Amino acid sequence: MDTETQDGAAVRIPPPLTYAAGVVAGIALQFVWPLPVAPARGLRIGLAVLAALPGLSLMVGAVRLFRRTGQDPRPWLATPEIIRSGVYRFTRNPMYVSFALLQSAIGIGFGNLWILLLVPLACLVVDRTAVRPEEAYLERKFGDSYLDYKKSVRRWI
Repeated sequence: MDTETQDGAAVRIPPPLTYAAGVVAGIALQFVWPLPVAPARGLRIGLAVLAALPGLSLMVGAVRLFRRTGQDPRPWLATPEIIRSGVYRFTRNPMYVSFALLQSAIGIGFGNLWILLLVPLACLVVDRTAVRPEEAYLERKFGDSYLDYKKSVRRWI
């Protein structure tokens, strides 16, 4: 996984681990440098659900498309074709957007502002360690077909 496999992107860190690290780091930071919790618990839970539902929907939609096309969602493995349907019509990285929404939901739900504040950092790390290597791999493998897809669909949202 550290280097490009026979046919796959040179993803250095599995993206789910990056977002999980953001949650763990946020919990640790809350113990060391606590930030105030706001708003009331009921409102936090409601807002967390509002963040989690689209995140889960994106994830389920992406995983279903991978299964339907017989592909493996692990980004360091071979990509036999570019998926352009379903959630991939709106974002080239629905799973990563999903993880960001889920990390946000966890931070909101538990009233941990550190977790929420670390979402942009997690996205930046995923962008540099997964998204860009994936894009380079897909450009090499699919050429103009992938470049056309990149022009018509946003990277994130």
